[in-house]
Amino acid sequence: MSGKEESIYVQVARCSLESTVRGEGHPKLPDKLPPELERPGGAFVSIKKKGMLRGCIGTVLPAEETLAQEIAANAVSAGTADPRFAPVTEEELEELEYSVDVLTKPEKVTDLSELDPQCYGVIVRSGRRTGLLLPALNGIDTVEQQLSIARQKAGISPEDPVEIYRFQSIRHY
Repeated sequence: MSGKEESIYVQVARCSLESTVRGEGHPKLPDKLPPELERPGGAFVSIKKKGMLRGCIGTVLPAEETLAQEIAANAVSAGTADPRFAPVTEEELEELEYSVDVLTKPEKVTDLSELDPQCYGVIVRSGRRTGLLLPALNGIDTVEQQLSIARQKAGISPEDPVEIYRFQSIRHY
């Protein structure tokens, strides 16, 4: 890390992935976690190496008992089970940068004017296919770009009707 202070959210993510990759088993979470990490919540963990995405996995709605456990599980998945990338190796650990997005509950969108790619992430759903894109991503400046990429991620064609949901996130570094 380049001398920056990591948030507790990122510390949980980093510790979890590093423990797993090193074969140390489940990490022990800090004894004194902030109250917001003791409640359930959805979160995405993004991992980058030299500025390029290396893994990103998350949950919109909580699957674990606490947000800390959610972040830990998603960090391990992002580093070892993202199908777009090979699993992270022990040699890479020092080069990785993490961010954690904590999501609000999704709300259905009835008009595209309710979207703003800098403020809201989107979820598009058609049948069993679902695509999600986080808010405030570099190079995504329009609602049309955001929806197009979310559709592509889900394998939903531009002609297929979709349900659209929006959410906000707080990004932690």
